[in-house]
Amino acid sequence: MGFDPLIGVYALGFAVSGGLYIALRRRVEAHSRATKAAAAEAGLLEPASLHPQIDPSKCLGCGACTRVCPEGDILGMINGKAELIEPSHCIGHGACKQACPYDAITLVFGTEKRGVDIPNVDPDFQTNVPGIFIAGELGGMGLIRNAIEQGRQAMDSIRKRGGRRPANGYDVIIVGAGPAGFSASLAAIQHKLRFLTIEQDSFGGTVAHFPRGKLVMTAPATLPIIGKVKFKEVSKETLLTFWEGVARKTKLKVSYSEQVEAITRFEDAFEVRTSRGSYATSSVLLAIGRRGTPRKLEVEGEDQDKVVYRLIDPEQYARCHVLVVGGGDSALEAAASIAEQPGAVVTLSHRSEAFSRAKLKNRERVEAAKKSGRLNVLLQSSIKKIGRHDVEIEQKGQRMKIKNDAIIVCAGGILPTAFLKGIGIEVETKYGTA
Repeated sequence: MGFDPLIGVYALGFAVSGGLYIALRRRVEAHSRATKAAAAEAGLLEPASLHPQIDPSKCLGCGACTRVCPEGDILGMINGKAELIEPSHCIGHGACKQACPYDAITLVFGTEKRGVDIPNVDPDFQTNVPGIFIAGELGGMGLIRNAIEQGRQAMDSIRKRGGRRPANGYDVIIVGAGPAGFSASLAAIQHKLRFLTIEQDSFGGTVAHFPRGKLVMTAPATLPIIGKVKFKEVSKETLLTFWEGVARKTKLKVSYSEQVEAITRFEDAFEVRTSRGSYATSSVLLAIGRRGTPRKLEVEGEDQDKVVYRLIDPEQYARCHVLVVGGGDSALEAAASIAEQPGAVVTLSHRSEAFSRAKLKNRERVEAAKKSGRLNVLLQSSIKKIGRHDVEIEQKGQRMKIKNDAIIVCAGGILPTAFLKGIGIEVETKYGTA
């Protein structure tokens, strides 16, 4: 029996295909290892919120989860198994869990090392305090689509709950005008409820605080009154402009720059006390973010108008002497963006010896601005006093004064855990559990 040439051709084809597959797999794994190593070097191995937990005994290495995540290289393949390689970038889409054919992924909050405080909320979004509901980021869901859906569903639950409206009071007070609060407010209009929406900052919540031009990953969501919104990838400006148009169309009114200070029960209703007054209501929906109140420096002169706690538009700081305080991504993004403005003189102050909490691309951007002379970086430094035209800084025991027109403090926020517990809401610290 002679040799069949076709068999040789097929064998060669299989060999070449197998070799290419192995080479590609090695390249993918090398990329995953490098990405995870960079995250480890930056100290960014702890997910901020909801994230996938992978059972290696169930994972068969098909890679389906790595391909569906819209945020990029969150998951990668190492030793033939899926792993989190950029945990801090995960925002809880959950597409990976849905894509896994072997049920190897569980979505959890926190890790063994870092707990995450999550209020206990029922499926109808009601807390253990009857009449107080939570939707959106505060409940652990930072994704815009999820927040919009939760705000709408929570208002449906409040409507069905009913409750006796207090004299001269409201059916519901909505705290927060981010995605969840916005959606809930539209639902309250739709259901003809008497409501009040309160926002301590500006319209859009966390979205409004994103850097200018940042792309916001969204998916189709249903806005009450408006219907299905089919955004897939859109800038924050476009999204906010759309929301503002909806607010005008529906005549939605929001009380801005009003902060809730206390919520207390009286009889079968609640008193909501704010920085402007007090209101009676049958129900309360908390749609506030997890960032809470901005953390302050607590130094002399911080009460001046030139001190702010987020960057809105870098262009307003052209030809100004600006100090940015902080070591996270928001601080580095602010400092680098302002340093690109004509005539701006920028100093970045951070209390630690390295920017260990920031993403690699932001650290590289700051380093490039520093080398070009556009940015002065003061590590291991702290702010001691803020003057009208200058600021006093201490670095490694030495004090200095620098000229200053504006200060942006990016020192994070005070989580509202104490506020929730003060109301009576149960809060659980989760360490890698659902």
